[in-house]
Amino acid sequence: MKIPFTKMHGLGNDFMIVDCTERDLQFKPELIKKLSDRNFGVGFDQLLLVEKASTTEVDFHYRIFNTDGTEVEHCGNGARCFATFVRDKGLSRKNLINVSTINRNLKLTLHGDGEISVDMGHPEFNPSKIPFLCDSRLDTHERFIKISGKKTAITFSVLSMGNPHAVVCVEDLENIAVKDIGKALGSHPDFTEGVNVGFMEILSKNTIQLRVFERGTGETLACGSGACAAVVVGRLLEKLNSKVIVNLPGGQLTVCWDLSSSVIMKGPTQTVYEGIIEI
Repeated sequence: MKIPFTKMHGLGNDFMIVDCTERDLQFKPELIKKLSDRNFGVGFDQLLLVEKASTTEVDFHYRIFNTDGTEVEHCGNGARCFATFVRDKGLSRKNLINVSTINRNLKLTLHGDGEISVDMGHPEFNPSKIPFLCDSRLDTHERFIKISGKKTAITFSVLSMGNPHAVVCVEDLENIAVKDIGKALGSHPDFTEGVNVGFMEILSKNTIQLRVFERGTGETLACGSGACAAVVVGRLLEKLNSKVIVNLPGGQLTVCWDLSSSVIMKGPTQTVYEGIIEI
């Protein structure tokens, strides 16, 4: 079977996007792993599926799969690419697009400057809903992990932006062991469904640098939900203002949060190429 697809990225966080509005396509984990391979497949951080809406409250349903084949709840960079995709393909002419995901609805706004805003919803701090095993909700937590065979204490904050995040504040982002810490903390048994691990260096009240080790994928050039999680943590620790520029390896996002309403993320998208693959 031949399947058309579009390769897109948001700040280097790249996606294979497939229109499933006219036919039901099922991607098994083995196939997703094969397609995601950067040498023998299309190569991507996530596979995104555009499906028909199941209710009148939304325009589309949005599904996200990591490179290991697991379906996940959220991807902010992917949501921006989703909005560009449905507009470019003529699936919607709206400037405000409502989509459903596994666990929440998102509002995607296409702006005149070519950038897309995503209403990411409210952050969730209830440990059982992140999910994260702990005795009580705290601003910061500490867990011991093994790095190069040595037991190391890591302090972090935890929340969900529709998907689980642990945010670690660091002073030297360039030299932090993102892969080792991200992999070890991300697989800690207290995160019963895994966790995305973000490493945030605060440069000023309005600017941060961020690297994210994503569960099921590894470190990516950008993570939209991770950027939102980092800004939420910085706001709660009273180290950031309500509007923050987030510098990621792939570029910049703007994240706004006033402590009470939804978190809003804004950034660019880029279509790389169109293709057809036989599966």
